[in-house]
Amino acid sequence: MQKYRKKHIDTFFIVSSAAPCAKLDECAILTMMDETSISLYLHIPFCRHRCSYCDFNTTTGLEALIPAYVEALCQEIKLVGRAAETRLPAPVHTIFFGGGTPSLLPPEAIAKILGAVRRSFAVLPGVEISLEANPGTVSFDGLQRLRAAGVNRLSFGMQSADPQELVFLERQHDIYDVLRAIEWSRKAGFTNLNLDLIFGLPDQSLERWQRTMEIACSLNPEHFSLYALTVEEGTPLFGWVQRGLTTAPDDDLAAEIYEWTSDFLERAGFEQYEISNWARENDDGELLVCRHNLQYWRSLPYLGFGAAAHGYADGMRTANVTGVGTYIERCMRAQTVEFPAGPALDSLTPLTSQTEMEEMMMVGLRLTREGVQAAGFLKRFGLSLQDAFPAQIHKLIFSGLLEWQGEQKTALRLTKRGRLLGNRVFREFVGGK
Repeated sequence: MQKYRKKHIDTFFIVSSAAPCAKLDECAILTMMDETSISLYLHIPFCRHRCSYCDFNTTTGLEALIPAYVEALCQEIKLVGRAAETRLPAPVHTIFFGGGTPSLLPPEAIAKILGAVRRSFAVLPGVEISLEANPGTVSFDGLQRLRAAGVNRLSFGMQSADPQELVFLERQHDIYDVLRAIEWSRKAGFTNLNLDLIFGLPDQSLERWQRTMEIACSLNPEHFSLYALTVEEGTPLFGWVQRGLTTAPDDDLAAEIYEWTSDFLERAGFEQYEISNWARENDDGELLVCRHNLQYWRSLPYLGFGAAAHGYADGMRTANVTGVGTYIERCMRAQTVEFPAGPALDSLTPLTSQTEMEEMMMVGLRLTREGVQAAGFLKRFGLSLQDAFPAQIHKLIFSGLLEWQGEQKTALRLTKRGRLLGNRVFREFVGGK
C-alpha cells in the first residue's frame, strides 16, 4: 500500500451521514473501467525537510541523486512493462506521482518519466495523471510545463491555513504560498485540484479549524482529502508526546471537527465518497473523485515504481527496497525481471483468496457511496458476500453496523453507527474471525 492508504487505514472512522449515490450509472461506469485497467504509482522520495508527523519513506539532502533516480525509475518502468505484456495486458488509466515531494523534480524529469510509461504501457487517452506538490515548491512556469507534460491533477499539501499550526507541523510553506500555487495552477490550465488538510492537532480548537476550512473552500478546489493527525512511532512528533513537550491528539475533539466538516462540505456542494475524501462536480456533471485511489479501495491491480513503492498484481503484493542508492544500483544493473517483480524488489508476497477477500472488505467498506459491490465480489471470488462471511455479516447487521443497499442487496455498506465503529467492523473480517 502506498502512503495514503496507510494514512487512511490508521485514521479514525468517525463520519457523519453521507449523501446517497445520486449517479449509480457513473459509479458503474467507473467500476467497469477500473476492472479492465491498471494503475501506476510512482514514488518520489525527495523532500527539502521531513515534517514532524511524517513516517513515510522520504529523504532529505539527497537532491543530487535526482537525475540518477529518474534514470533508474525509467529503467524499472521499461523492464516491468516488458514483463507485463503477457501477464497483465491491460491499459493504464491512472498514474500517480507520490512522495516525498514530487514537485521537487524538474518538469522535464516528470515528462521523461511519463515518456517511459507511454513507451512501456498502453495508456488510455483519458488517463488521470496526479502529482503531489508542496505549495512552496511550485512556480507558474513550472506548472505550465507540468501541464504540457500531461499532468492533469494536482494534490497540494496545504495541511492548515493557520501559521502556528504550520510551524508545529514543520511545513515549509505558508498560506500565501498556497494562494499563489492555486492561482498559478488555474492560469496554467489545471481544472482538477485537491487540497490535503490535517485536523485534530494538539490544542487545536474547532474555531481555528473552521477558519482553515473556510479559507480552503474559498479557493474552490475540486477535491478535499482530510486526515486526522496520528502520532507515528519514530517521528519527531512521537518523541515530543513521549517527553511531554506536547499533548497527544484529542479523539473527542477530532470527532467533533470531523462531524462539523462533513456538514460544512455538504452545504458547500461536496459529496463524500470515501471516509476521508470529498469531491464536487465539474461543469459537465462529473464527480471529480480521485480515480487512482479508487483503484486501491476496490482492490484492483496497480504497479508500484520507485524506492519503497508497493504494488498489487497477479495475486501478489510487491515491495521495493527503501534506500535510494540501493534502488538506483539495482535498477541500473538489471536486464530482465519476472512479473510482477521489479529489479529493486525487496519482498514478494502471494495472497490467498481468503486474504484478498478480507482486504477487499477492509478497503471497500471505506467507500461511503458504493461500499462492497455484491456482483463484483461474486464475479471475482466465485462466492457471494453472504457465503464468504455469513456469521460476520449477520452479526454486524443485527448490531446495526452494516446494511444492505436497496431491496436487491446490491452492496454492503457501513451504517452511520457502523462508521463510528469502523475498526470494530473491520476486525470481524480480517484474520478469519
